[in-house]
Order: sequence, then C-alpha cells, then structure tokens
Amino acid sequence: MDISSGLTKFKSGLQEMGIDLTEEQIHQFLQYYDLLIERNKVMNLTAITEFDEVVEKHFLDSLSLVKIIPDLSDQTVLDMGTGAGFPGIPLKIVFPRLNFVLADSLNKRVKFLSEVIDELRLSDIKAVHGRAEDLARNPEYRQKFDLCVSRAVANLSSLSEYCLPFVKKNGFFVSYKSAEVEQELADAKKAVFLLGGKTEQVLKFHLPLSDYNRSLILIKKERDTPKAYPRKAGTPAKNPL
Repeated sequence: MDISSGLTKFKSGLQEMGIDLTEEQIHQFLQYYDLLIERNKVMNLTAITEFDEVVEKHFLDSLSLVKIIPDLSDQTVLDMGTGAGFPGIPLKIVFPRLNFVLADSLNKRVKFLSEVIDELRLSDIKAVHGRAEDLARNPEYRQKFDLCVSRAVANLSSLSEYCLPFVKKNGFFVSYKSAEVEQELADAKKAVFLLGGKTEQVLKFHLPLSDYNRSLILIKKERDTPKAYPRKAGTPAKNPL
C-alpha cells in the first residue's frame, strides 16, 4: 500500500475516533514515520514498517486512548517503556497541550526520541533514560503525573508496579493490552490494590478499519503508593506482586 492510500486509511480511522488533524499534524506523522523507518535500519525500533500497518498498529492504536479518556487537554502524562515512542509521540502530535515525559530503559531509543522531538518541533515533551524502578524513586517523577500510559509488554501486576508510583492521587494509569485480559486482571488484583489503585474500566474494541482486537485497562489511583514500591530493579518482572 502506498503512502497516499495509507493516509486515506489514517484519516478514516481518525474520523471514526472523532479526531481532526491539521495539515501540519499530518506532516508531523509523516516525518515521524520517515525517521522511524530510517533509524530502524540501524537499530531495532519496530518489526512493523509498511506505512499502512504503522498507521493501524502504531498510530491509530496509540490514539485509541481517546476511547477511554475522551478529555485529553492540559494533563501531565508519562509514557513508561515507550520504545519507539508509542503511544506518547502520536498523542503529543494530536494533543499538543499535553505535557509529556517519555521514559525508556534503552539509551539508544531515548536518543532517537529526542531526535524526533527536535525534528517535529514538539514542545513540553522530553525523553528520559532509566528503568521504572529507579525513576519512581526520583522526587521529580514520583506521584507527579495526572496520567501514566504504557503499551509495554509485561503482565499487568508488573506494569502496575512500574507505573502506579508515578501517578498522582485521583490520576489514572492506562495499560494497552490485547483482547484477552480476564486472567491478567484477576492475577493483578492484589498488586493494583497494594499500589493504591482500583480498576475502573476495561474497554474492549476493534482497532478502526482492522480486525485487530484490543483492550484498554483504566486504573484509578485512590491512595498514595507505599514507599516500599516499586521494589528494586528486576524484581517486579521476576516476582510479580
């Protein structure tokens, strides 16, 4: 599929989500795609490289957050384990008033993200290098965000331990998951409670213009996360709560 038909698909998917983009925003997405493909030749950023697939499985998937949090305006947002910048960069392009921190444990990816931020001339966004377990001990980040999002591949118990310590009281953590989440939700119930959260909503949906099934899990931060969490680096993955 060429770029123009991929763009048509992108605009249809956006319309389905109630999102209107300016020509400048469309141009930013194209710039982002070009940088992603160029840098992907020398480092592992994504296995998905065809434009229409990137549109569907990265861009539209990232933006599906609007299905569960319709009002994205002036919030402070952390994208934990952002990888090549998903969902953070697409959300920042579409909602420029969001104040974003993109966090990743691999410095090469953080350098790529800083390049994207510069090239796209995005403001109020930065990429930081570090593991969640270490960054969550930093007073600059702990319980400082209205919203934490993550498309990282980890079980919900571990993800909750990585992400909930960053969220303010009455803020939210949203985990992007595949369609089948019942077992994960059951396994993570204790962890979510221990970390000060409560699962508010699980939204299952088809990605626009595809047969790709997804879930968004919305967890509200009701209490402060105890100081003991997150545990030291590596423990949440090896020994989930």
